Amino acid sequence: MIPRRRRAGHPVVARIAKVGPIMRALARAIDGLELPAVEKIAESRAEDPFEVLIATLLSARTQDATTYAASERLFKVADTPEAMTKLSVPRIEKLIYPVSFYRHKARHVKATCRILVRRFGGRVPDTLDELVTLPGVGRKTATLVLILAYQSRRHICVDTHVHRIANRLGWVRTNMPSETEQALYRATHPRWWPSINLYLVTWGQNVCRPVYPRCEECVISDACPKIGVRSRRLARHGKRAPTADAPGAAPRRPKG
Repeated sequence: MIPRRRRAGHPVVARIAKVGPIMRALARAIDGLELPAVEKIAESRAEDPFEVLIATLLSARTQDATTYAASERLFKVADTPEAMTKLSVPRIEKLIYPVSFYRHKARHVKATCRILVRRFGGRVPDTLDELVTLPGVGRKTATLVLILAYQSRRHICVDTHVHRIANRLGWVRTNMPSETEQALYRATHPRWWPSINLYLVTWGQNVCRPVYPRCEECVISDACPKIGVRSRRLARHGKRAPTADAPGAAPRRPKG
């Protein structure tokens, strides 16, 4: 979705103008910080679409270190759709444990690889409409694959970090990540779309955390209205802040 052009002085244009300085500041600030797991996999494996796809599938509601380790174990055994189809679901479960929902993800990985082989000739599709037909692949996974593996400059990948920080900054006013993606197309310049996920996720994991964000260490603190952010003092005496993107309890180890 490409936003319509608006004249200078329009409120949306003024809001878009504020995004650039923040993105440039974050680009400098994240240098040297730990990259998100899927970004590291994309870099280390020459942006291989298949491995980016599978790693993104495994990453949902899972800590980055766990995602990275599980992906590496899996790819040492099978690094193509054809090879993956030869593994049993229990074998995939063992290789990817302890990612969250590892049993569901193992079935999705196996089913996805079968479809890639049978319908797409072993190739990961490069369109959003085709990607979301794969088991377990939603819009977030599809857009990240397009950005990292196919260098798309027409998509924004929104997860809970992007949703949270975009709202804290006042770029959008949304309740769900699905709403945030569409709002960000209107609120940001296209030049930033491929980088929004990398910058905001990295910052969200290290500084702008869901609970007790480290505002005193934030390079964009002066430009941030901190919408919805509670001080530590107030949080101690009130309700806890929501932790929708905090990892759940560790799953049980697969048998065998």
